[in-house]
Amino acid sequence: MKEKTAKVAVLVSGGGTNLQAILDAEKEGKIRSGKIVLVISNKKDAYALTRAENAGVPTAVITKADCGSQSAFEAALIAKLEKAGIDLIVLAGFMTILSAAFTSRFENRILNVHPSLIPSFCGAGFYGLKVHEAALKKGVKVTGATVHFVNEIPDGGKIIQQKAVRVLPGDTPEKLQKRVMRQAEWKILPEAVEMVCNELLKKKGNR
Repeated sequence: MKEKTAKVAVLVSGGGTNLQAILDAEKEGKIRSGKIVLVISNKKDAYALTRAENAGVPTAVITKADCGSQSAFEAALIAKLEKAGIDLIVLAGFMTILSAAFTSRFENRILNVHPSLIPSFCGAGFYGLKVHEAALKKGVKVTGATVHFVNEIPDGGKIIQQKAVRVLPGDTPEKLQKRVMRQAEWKILPEAVEMVCNELLKKKGNR
């Protein structure tokens, strides 16, 4: 019997606005091929955990401090993901770089959303407001967001979706960040989740 939905885990560190966008899209029927069955945070006080609980999604907290090392942290993460039978992992504001050993284990099964049009303003050191600060400093007229597969190179995996957003006169990094989230990230991340889950289900059906 074919599975009707792919099991999705979302990894978070903060407020969880991108997680909320996926939860909302699932509720609205925009994501039909996947279902969020687990949210894991590497921060005990991440508000994203509350968002997950409010939506009735099981949560877990795994921290590097508790595990003692990056390899032990990743081993605990892998154990939790595999026990839940996860098909797709979504990084939604997850502030930890994952090793090549981890990413290769879930090849083409980890998604991330980055707040620029890759290959601009991406890679090591480019995250959060720093991306928008760099875009404004450069004077670009158009920025946006990118959903891509995650590999061992920060922001280096294959691009799945991109959406452009205009930079307006008087923009601050904070204003630009909000516009990129609203106009790009919250739209293309759920779309990419649906697209990749659909592909994963097709592959499962052909096994």
